[in-house]
Amino acid sequence: MNTVAKSATTGKQRMPKHNVHLLVSCPDARGIVAAITGFLTDHNVNVLDLDQHTDSDQGWFFARVAFDLTGCDVSLDRLTELWTRIADTLHMTWRIHDTAAKRRMAILVSKRDHCCRELLWRWEDGELDCEIPLVISNHEDLRDVIERFNVPFHALPVTPDSRSEQEKRIQELLIKNHVDVVVLARYMQVLTKSFVDRWPSRIINIRHSFLPAFAGGRPYHQAYDRGVKVIGATCHYVTEDLDAGPIIEQAVVQVNHRDTVGDLVRKGADLERSALVTGVRLHLQDRVLVHGQRTVVFQ
Repeated sequence: MNTVAKSATTGKQRMPKHNVHLLVSCPDARGIVAAITGFLTDHNVNVLDLDQHTDSDQGWFFARVAFDLTGCDVSLDRLTELWTRIADTLHMTWRIHDTAAKRRMAILVSKRDHCCRELLWRWEDGELDCEIPLVISNHEDLRDVIERFNVPFHALPVTPDSRSEQEKRIQELLIKNHVDVVVLARYMQVLTKSFVDRWPSRIINIRHSFLPAFAGGRPYHQAYDRGVKVIGATCHYVTEDLDAGPIIEQAVVQVNHRDTVGDLVRKGADLERSALVTGVRLHLQDRVLVHGQRTVVFQ
């Protein structure tokens, strides 16, 4: 028999929450927090969480507000319209996300499957609150792996002559599937500027953290030869500057003379999985604000 939870104090039925996230950044000034909370209170909105940061060096204010829209006196569209008037007076850059509308995330992968598998495992377990309408690869190798998760797999082989055409086909697939965020889970192809510009702060990449020291192929072999004591992985947004976009998350581990090249590769893969999943989760939860080449991450 289905039952409905009741409030211990009032006996009233508990209404399901309708959570919405608001992220803002603007020049720092007095009264910004009061303007945000006052506006929401005026419309009978319950603030669930408010996290803020002020960059004193640059004089810039950042905030993430999670609120429950259940008792709001207007629709979300109307609330957004009214908020625009206040935000404009404070010269804000802002966005609102209704968590009832799950983001649609596409994964791009080449041959190494550890990061892609990790994302799919976490998604299958419900840890990543999104939809995954497709996985795209420039190789056929991972078709069986991906299709075990009941996710459509598209193989688009890339050659020097087909690169432009295949990137166009990827864009078409992303648009057709209404994709909101693209994750490069060890996708070993460089995206063009026009591709990146179409998805600003919505393409997430994972890489090792040796750059620029050990650029190019076989970075763990180079690290081993140099006797490094720390290896790491970096999750970041993709920009036209290769592997230099705003950083979301980093993970590191100490190594020593007893570690072989194989040990470094294995530990590096573990770090890549961890950093990528964390970075993707933070993005999906609206906890990342990009400001220039830096990020503010509300954890």
